[in-house]
Amino acid sequence: MSLDRSERQNEQNPSRTADAAAPPGRTPRPEAATPVPSRPHGGPAARPLPVGARGAAAPPPAYSAPPSSVRPEGPGPAGGSGSAPGPARLSAQPPAQDPAPVPVRLADTGVLELPTVLPAHGCWYPSADPTGDHVAYICDRAGVPQLWSGPAHGGEARILDADPDPVTEVSWSPDGRWIAYTSAPGGSEHTRVLVVRPDGTGRQVLAGAQPGASAHLGCWTRDGALLSVTIAQPGAAGAHSGGGHMPQDAGTGPGGSPLAAGWAERDPRNGHATYLGPPAPAPAPPQAPAPAAVGSGGGTAASGTGPPHLTPMPARAAVTPDGTPAAAGADAGGRLAVYLVDPDGTQAPALVFSEAGAASLRLCDIGADNRFVLLRRGPRGRREALLLDRFTGRITFRLAVADGDPWIGRLAPDSRTLWLRSDADREFAALLRARLDENGALEALSVAAEREESALDLLTLPDHGRWALLAWNLHGASELESVGLPGAEGYDPVGPRHRSPLPHEVVTRMAPVARGGLFAALSGSLRRPGIWEVTGDFAPVRTGWTATDQDAAPPGRLPVRPVPLRCRARDGLMLGGWYYRAPERDPGRPAPCVIHLHGGPEEQERPVFNPLYHEILGRGIDVFAPDVRGSSGWGRSFVDADLGTGRFAAIEDVADCAAHLVARGDADPLRLAVMGRSYGGYLTMASLVWHPEIFRTGIAVCGMSDFATFFAGTEPWIAQSAAAKYGHPEYDTALLRALSPMSRIDRLRAPVLAVHGEHDTNVPPMESEQFVRAARDRGVQAELLTLRNEGHDFLRADNRRLYRRAAADWLQQHLLPDRLGR
Repeated sequence: MSLDRSERQNEQNPSRTADAAAPPGRTPRPEAATPVPSRPHGGPAARPLPVGARGAAAPPPAYSAPPSSVRPEGPGPAGGSGSAPGPARLSAQPPAQDPAPVPVRLADTGVLELPTVLPAHGCWYPSADPTGDHVAYICDRAGVPQLWSGPAHGGEARILDADPDPVTEVSWSPDGRWIAYTSAPGGSEHTRVLVVRPDGTGRQVLAGAQPGASAHLGCWTRDGALLSVTIAQPGAAGAHSGGGHMPQDAGTGPGGSPLAAGWAERDPRNGHATYLGPPAPAPAPPQAPAPAAVGSGGGTAASGTGPPHLTPMPARAAVTPDGTPAAAGADAGGRLAVYLVDPDGTQAPALVFSEAGAASLRLCDIGADNRFVLLRRGPRGRREALLLDRFTGRITFRLAVADGDPWIGRLAPDSRTLWLRSDADREFAALLRARLDENGALEALSVAAEREESALDLLTLPDHGRWALLAWNLHGASELESVGLPGAEGYDPVGPRHRSPLPHEVVTRMAPVARGGLFAALSGSLRRPGIWEVTGDFAPVRTGWTATDQDAAPPGRLPVRPVPLRCRARDGLMLGGWYYRAPERDPGRPAPCVIHLHGGPEEQERPVFNPLYHEILGRGIDVFAPDVRGSSGWGRSFVDADLGTGRFAAIEDVADCAAHLVARGDADPLRLAVMGRSYGGYLTMASLVWHPEIFRTGIAVCGMSDFATFFAGTEPWIAQSAAAKYGHPEYDTALLRALSPMSRIDRLRAPVLAVHGEHDTNVPPMESEQFVRAARDRGVQAELLTLRNEGHDFLRADNRRLYRRAAADWLQQHLLPDRLGR
């Protein structure tokens, strides 16, 4: 199971390289004039959405933002007229329970010499400077994902930070003076945010340097002066702070300490576990009848029916689950807080928004006048966009948004239009246009761009707001297009549209350049990820420092291109996936096969080169990578099909996939294996104990073996989302016990290999340790591989190589014993 970290590993993040106005005292850079797609003169009008319908947005009745939210100095809009002053200097003192980030200056290294590089490597996560002449990105050429920079049109790339800490996010400031990035010290889940100048000087940790804290990137202000960061502060009691390893003398039975009540409740109407935030402060009397509330149950705030509002928690008013005030700093579930930080150090960090017991929180955009900010918050499956008016401290608009890429949208330059990637009241995410009044309240909501049976995966808009870049997900593969956006006046449809032929199957991130064009990170089934420049004719051109297709994969054996495969579950639900046939395998003969299960569970199997699959296929073993229920890419109903008791059906999906492969003649029924990572690791353990007669062996990677111990040991913000997905650790004790592989450990028959990162605080290592120990106690062959300096994701080349070779050796030992030693 993974949270925002799983979204980051997909290499998705918006560009913040648009043509912002130059800050005071700085000279704007000259830019070449580039034609902008003209607005259409005809075409169908945008389809309106009913305001207040399920998933549609309406402002809640005057909920207060945190009293400590930062407001610009000087008067706000008078009398609610909406006349907003211009940008102002920010100042605030955060409350005691939200300690502001303390920047830590690091030694200057300058631009470093090119290290020894791996023959096969990848580049991803591009972010361009304002001119589009240089690109910062992540590259694993030296064996670990690190921060690099290269010229857009040829020339040698250079490394900017050679520390061994893996880099996970990159964002170049709109004024070009700083490059911000996120790193994971020791490969742990506790990340920190750093900045460095393009010449390699001025490197400093902006947030996350304090013990026990974690931080990740938000957006830049449009002038590039301030960077938003989200800081996760652990709770004072009950929060996980260690490696989560099992004591040597511990027992092996199921059990664990339940966490405090107040996370989730069981909805008796549909059996789903739904997130329940802390009690909301009493709302001020509304000036007009409150429209319907946003939620997944169709209820209203006034009636009290349906799922509750996910209201922000006042930063100075922590409360216990029963609504009584708690002592300062006594949030057992931890707290997420968003700050604006000045890399130059001329302004103190300014608190924007804070929430106790939050599952996720990220600042996605700041309006040109610094008044309105767009936040994404909430647990998985119940994400929502919040528009915060920082002058009044009110949430003016909220809307359900899709899982996946955390960068959900942007404001138009005049802050009167909000463009969002949302699946509110629909099966597949689309581009929505929210028309706002001068106070940020919703006037109209409409669908601006949509596709049948295809979700909007990525949305990126430059600051000028004249066009948008859209990446659509068609059953795992991507389609890329650029669309012109209408101006503030009227409700004209978007267009014209320009589509780009892609040299590889999947777009993982887009970084636009304000003068036109973009840099796109592409992955494909025949190569490792790389970065292409998409020029004026919308034709992708590989950057000079991205490996060629021939050099991107290991030499000696070509990668296998998978074929899509559909199969029907026993209850009639159609499942999808990708089948990889081992080289030189006779297609008419059943083969040894492993079913590989992805994480999430909302991740999606996509046709990209996977070194693990490449290693397994080289041993003569086929791979089937399915999307069982709960996966993304097949519609909202498919994602929600595994909630609550639906988890049992997801376990059956694995068995149904195996039966389908055998019926087709692809897989040998006596040589079937199952493996997976994160949630896929849990599903692997569950499949082995639910269906011991099907699988000859299994490999569980970073999986949950017992939900009670998982909830007791994971990070508090991860537990919040997990409660919404699996069930509440107190209210749903019986369900969670029944779903836990440890509760059926006596049925385990097949040998199992468990793999875990030693610093994993998402799924603590104890989850693998107790499963392996229980298997051994019952006489079942079981081994544990612990990877040093790794967290929930394996990011170092040597550890990744060790893992995939150990996995392939294990599968070969149990599926192809006749080939051992040959």
